[in-house]
Amino acid sequence: MSKLCIGLFGTCGRSTWRQNLFIPKYLECELKDGIDFFNPQVENWNPALAEIEAEHLAEDSIICFPITSETYAFGSLAEIGFSILQSLKFDDRRDLIIMIDPILDPNLMKDEDKAKESLRSRALVKQHLKKLRYNNLYLVDTLQEILDLSLLLYDNQKRILKYQNKFNPHKKTK
Repeated sequence: MSKLCIGLFGTCGRSTWRQNLFIPKYLECELKDGIDFFNPQVENWNPALAEIEAEHLAEDSIICFPITSETYAFGSLAEIGFSILQSLKFDDRRDLIIMIDPILDPNLMKDEDKAKESLRSRALVKQHLKKLRYNNLYLVDTLQEILDLSLLLYDNQKRILKYQNKFNPHKKTK
C-alpha cells in the first residue's frame, strides 16, 4: 500500500499556494491528527532532489496537483501526462486531485506564442482527464476544493488503515 502522505505537486517556481493555504492548514491539523505532507518546493532545488520527488509521486497516498495561472506549466502538464497516470497503474488505491486553471496570468499573455500553446495544452489535458474513468481521480476547479478534498481523503484513509491494522494483521500498511 502507498504511504499515508499528501504530496503537494503542481505549480512551483514563485508560486505561494502551498505556503499561503495548504501548509498552514496541514500544520494546524498536525497538532490534532498528524497530517503528513510532502512539499517539493524548496528554495535551492537541485537534481539530487528529483529522486525524493519521484519517490513521493510514486508512494504518497494522496497527490494534489494544481496547475495555476502563474506559469505556462509545460512541465507540469507533461508530468500529468506520464507520471500521474502511470502512478494509477501501480496502486489504484491512491487518490489524485488535479486542478488546471483554464486562464493565464495577464503578464504571461505578453508572449503570445507561449500563452497560446499553454492555453491549448491546458484545455487538451483537462479534456483527456475528464474522459478517464477512475474513481480515485478528482478534477476540481479551485485550490480550496483541493485542500478540502485532500483533508477529507486523508481522514478517510487514516481510518481505513486503523481498521486494516486491527482486523488484518497480515496486511502491511504505512
